[in-house]
Amino acid sequence: MGVVVPWVKETELRSLRSPPSFSRVELPRGRGRVQRPEAGLPEQLPVMLPLWVALVAVSALATPAPGTGGQRRGAVKAWPDAPNVVLVVSDSFDGRLTFYPGSQVVKLPFISFMKAHGTSFLNAYTNSPICCPSRAAMWSGLFTHLTESWNNFKGLDPNYTTWMDVMEKHGYRTQKFGKLDYISGHHSISNRVEAWTRDVAFLLRQEGRPMVNLVPKKTKVRVMEGDWKNTDRAVNWLRKEAINYTQPFVLYLGLNLPHPYPSPSSGENFGSSTFHTSLYWLKKVSYDAIKIPKWSPLSEMHPIDYYSSYTKNCTGKFTEKEIKDIRAFYYAMCAETDAMLGEIILALHQLDLLQKTIVIYTSDHGELAMEHRQFYKMSMYEASAHVPLLIMGPGIKTNLQVSNVVSLVDIYPTMLDLSSDPDELTNIATKFPEVTASLDQKLRSIISYPKVSASVHRYNKEQFIKWKQSIGQNYSNVIANLRWHQDWLKEPRKYENAIDQWLKIHSDP
Repeated sequence: MGVVVPWVKETELRSLRSPPSFSRVELPRGRGRVQRPEAGLPEQLPVMLPLWVALVAVSALATPAPGTGGQRRGAVKAWPDAPNVVLVVSDSFDGRLTFYPGSQVVKLPFISFMKAHGTSFLNAYTNSPICCPSRAAMWSGLFTHLTESWNNFKGLDPNYTTWMDVMEKHGYRTQKFGKLDYISGHHSISNRVEAWTRDVAFLLRQEGRPMVNLVPKKTKVRVMEGDWKNTDRAVNWLRKEAINYTQPFVLYLGLNLPHPYPSPSSGENFGSSTFHTSLYWLKKVSYDAIKIPKWSPLSEMHPIDYYSSYTKNCTGKFTEKEIKDIRAFYYAMCAETDAMLGEIILALHQLDLLQKTIVIYTSDHGELAMEHRQFYKMSMYEASAHVPLLIMGPGIKTNLQVSNVVSLVDIYPTMLDLSSDPDELTNIATKFPEVTASLDQKLRSIISYPKVSASVHRYNKEQFIKWKQSIGQNYSNVIANLRWHQDWLKEPRKYENAIDQWLKIHSDP
């Protein structure tokens, strides 16, 4: 296939001309009465530290007094007027929908409420655009090369101390509902074997073609019933337990939406390619405002993009209506997500807790929704990597939009601006070899990515060998029936030889 040219966006050139600026997240002190949202604050925390340090910093305001009233032994008591913290994390929410022009395509009243009553980060990014690795980074405060969470099969060690553990140690009452996925996520045998053997020249089978599905009942509100059930559990916890606490609390709610739904198939053919909603939520979408994304011709696509488009079954013919419908249904799913966030905000308001609680909304990654001829995530394009990040509560500036680039773990090193190439279709790496080399040198000064890559390759081999040994002599028959390995049964010896050859060769890039 030849040398794969790296991809460099035009806007990254500007980062070499001037150093990136750092925004600051402002935190309340915790002593005295709760400050009004518009009040100024005595202390500031740089976002160049992990975002979750902000949460831990709130707990660090606690005084070192012995824990009482049901606290764990050894915990210190938080100040009684320290703010509560509520974190709502959805799945696959495109962060660009939280600000103009994306915000014009779908009505998101509670996200708009958070924008008006708090601070929104216009350039917030995931550290790894796939569920488990992103959440591992989010919960640990560590970059992916440190967590070594490469896929949904491998996350944090179950005993790892998360930011919530630290807050609990400092006297906060804690509760979690819904999707976590920072230890491991959804993964079938096919998912695992395909991930481990991606260095082997297999003919991959395509996933199910992305499709839309409309709920028959036009007025159905609770489409994603599992998420609504967890939202109800969180609200009931606030009403029945949290309201009675004399110490501050931390509440986490993890949602599946607006992640596409599993297709009708099951077992090893399991795939998430159905955008599913009701007419109730579709009415929240401005259909005429939906943008049809530009696509590069298949012959001009970067090999990585073509690989992703092919395996996601997006290289075929799509009508403009099909593309627009997929995007409309996705936006409708985002509207349903917004309503669940709203249930939490309304409950806090009704319980007179809203002015005493820092509310944070974000997502693990975005959703391509047919941009770059793909759905899902798994790329660093804007639709996949850009996440929402909104914070409101006591001491947080109101109606403030921060343009500095941040991530779920730390500040992202390059300021992005997609005005010259908004569709990210132009690869200028070959036009500016000196700049490309300089960017590569900067990256290597932060992390030795060849070593990280070699670690991934080594991990893939080790995991495959363990799995192969557990199967025994029947491994060839097992792998032949996995969804990815098309034509294995026709020429099993050929592919067995390919596996043997791969295991013998040192995979250092």
